[in-house]
Amino acid sequence: MEHIDVAVIGGGQSGLAAAHTLLRHGLRPVVLEASGRTAGSWPRYYDSLTLFSPARHSSLPGMPFPGPDRDRYPHRDEVVAYLTAYADRLDAKIRTGRRVSAVRRDGGAFAVELEGGGLLSARAVVAASGTFGRPYRPALPGLEGFTGQVLHAADYRSPAPFTGRRVVVVGAGNSAVQIAAELAQTARVTLATRGPVKFTAQRVLGRDLHFWLTRTGLDTAPLGRLLPHPPAQPVLDDGRYRAALAAGQPDRRPMFTGCDGAKVVWSDGGREEVDVVVLATGYRPDLPYLASLDGALNAGGNPRHREGLATGLSRLAFVGLEWQRSLSSNSLRGVGRDAGRIVRRLAAELKPLPGPRRS
Repeated sequence: MEHIDVAVIGGGQSGLAAAHTLLRHGLRPVVLEASGRTAGSWPRYYDSLTLFSPARHSSLPGMPFPGPDRDRYPHRDEVVAYLTAYADRLDAKIRTGRRVSAVRRDGGAFAVELEGGGLLSARAVVAASGTFGRPYRPALPGLEGFTGQVLHAADYRSPAPFTGRRVVVVGAGNSAVQIAAELAQTARVTLATRGPVKFTAQRVLGRDLHFWLTRTGLDTAPLGRLLPHPPAQPVLDDGRYRAALAAGQPDRRPMFTGCDGAKVVWSDGGREEVDVVVLATGYRPDLPYLASLDGALNAGGNPRHREGLATGLSRLAFVGLEWQRSLSSNSLRGVGRDAGRIVRRLAAELKPLPGPRRS
């Protein structure tokens, strides 16, 4: 069995930020990434995705986001390239294709079991596996009997396969509105929501909203501890999405009340045949490997923690949870700050193993 300082589970933005900070504290992390590359879920997002924050507000610790235009909104592929370069610069052991199947207590350490065999003994564990692997599919009225196609936004890539089809997108967040507006260019699309879509301006007084969030301190305010349930965030808009909805491209309707074969039943009683329902309904923390670790998760499979530190379990921590501590906790700009806080606590409990210090 291999003995290590810290097992970091997940090689995306959260895991890489955690590894960077652990190294700076003299600890030697091993990053375990289930996929074949160190970019987390970013390569699997839909093709047209761009960051909601400008490049200047989208960096991990120690490496600014590259490019001369610091106010641009980087494309998905730019983020993948950035994370790949960031991982290449880290003097850390990063092992791809290593999916963790279970974490268990083993005396004063953790036994980290890998799919297909393999076992590590870690003095601490940082769970940084994100949410993309656990799409949230709410129980919508009659959807289980719908005979058309149902997919989650996690499976959506581009509008090409939906050309000319009748599509209902469920959700009122950024991804729901963006996907619906994109699909509406080639398909007949309705955005189905439980209430009106709430927008907030992308730019205020000539500055991107993230400038003001940073300037006022709202971006880092420790509000997570006050929020038992993360609030729905408004749709960031430069005007195009509000205009698209106003023009009926897509149109917005209240949530359907049922399904009848390939038809959905609208709140006014009307029935309409629909080809595809896209659930842009978010994600939940993807932590199945902690299910056998007593006290790590609640009954819903969500982590028991306070600002990223497990409650009742020493030396187990989380990075990249939504509202882990603040508004920015699960973003490129925020994971480094949260990693710094939890690593300082872990480092106070762990003395580095003998060997050369890395930075």
